[in-house]
Amino acid sequence: MIILKAFKFRLNPTKKQIGIFNNTLDQCRWLYNYSLEQRILAYEELGLQLSKFQQQCFLPPLKEATPGLLAVHSQVLQNVNDRLDKAFKGFFTRCKAGQTPGYPRFRSLDRYDSFCYPCTGFSIDGKELKLSKIGSIQIIQHRQIEGKVKTCTIRKQCGKWYACFSCKVESSPLTVNEKSVGIDLGIENFATLSDGQVISNPRFFKKTEKSLATAQRKLAKCKKASPERKKAKKVVSRIHQKVNNKRSDFLHKTSRKIINEYQYICVEDLSISKMMQDSYLAKSISCVSWGQFTLFLTYKAEDAGRSLGLVNPAYTSQDCSKCGHRKVKLLSERTHHCMVCGHREHRDINAAKNILAIGLDGLAEMPRSLHLQVGE
Repeated sequence: MIILKAFKFRLNPTKKQIGIFNNTLDQCRWLYNYSLEQRILAYEELGLQLSKFQQQCFLPPLKEATPGLLAVHSQVLQNVNDRLDKAFKGFFTRCKAGQTPGYPRFRSLDRYDSFCYPCTGFSIDGKELKLSKIGSIQIIQHRQIEGKVKTCTIRKQCGKWYACFSCKVESSPLTVNEKSVGIDLGIENFATLSDGQVISNPRFFKKTEKSLATAQRKLAKCKKASPERKKAKKVVSRIHQKVNNKRSDFLHKTSRKIINEYQYICVEDLSISKMMQDSYLAKSISCVSWGQFTLFLTYKAEDAGRSLGLVNPAYTSQDCSKCGHRKVKLLSERTHHCMVCGHREHRDINAAKNILAIGLDGLAEMPRSLHLQVGE
């Protein structure tokens, strides 16, 4: 099986190369805004909907009229129109689905931070990344790139530059075993497994809230467009990046450990956006990153040949994992005690066992367990 993998490496550009990077971003951002304006005017004045290919036909004469675009690789400019086209396709798809999405908008300096070589124009030669019309940049390649490289994206994050390679890789299935697990996601503990294991919630954001609040107050006091404000803004963004890096590292290691150990994995299919609406737990839910964890489990399971089942979380905390009797519990009730069969255990472990039972039935394409049918 062929899957897509991304490999991200830090770049060490010189001051001259940083200037070229920033100029490339400026030219790509200008082209994005110009193409967006072109689409809006074509529709409002002529009733036409321009396609990506029609807009790419305007690139050669546009280069002659705007010499700054000549400093950017041709496929990088074509990718700008591809990004805009995807934004419009996403907008119309959500409109047809009955949602109320925001219309594609013009990008400011802070909202355009990457450019992409979609096919050619880049290569890795030893410890250097060669980019067309930019030159050779030192790259910190801390691991070997696997598979066939398809695209190269240069991204700016908190004043640092990174190269992200999208590669087509052959999947590497792990040895098949018969171990299965149900995972109940929570806030008090990050996750509780059906075999009794508890993964504590690291609460990375809560540990940095004070330092972040101090940095944000300092930023708010700075005069707009001043050098001091730029420095203060960089401090705030780096605190956010540090929290994000810690969280991603934790989620990667946790999901990898679960994938390596279990063949059948069942996890809740949570509607996180709805859970965060008008909830006093919204910040805690956002910080715990259930969605990103489920995403990591999904692609790692596909690569390792594991079976992953997403389970409807309805009543998994209310039903008894032994007899199926349903009893409504408040969120503050942390112990499950069945009044029918007398079964007593932690609420989250009971829910994880229910998730496992329902998930295995779905993975095996078999009818649901008898005790769950009785409970419903």
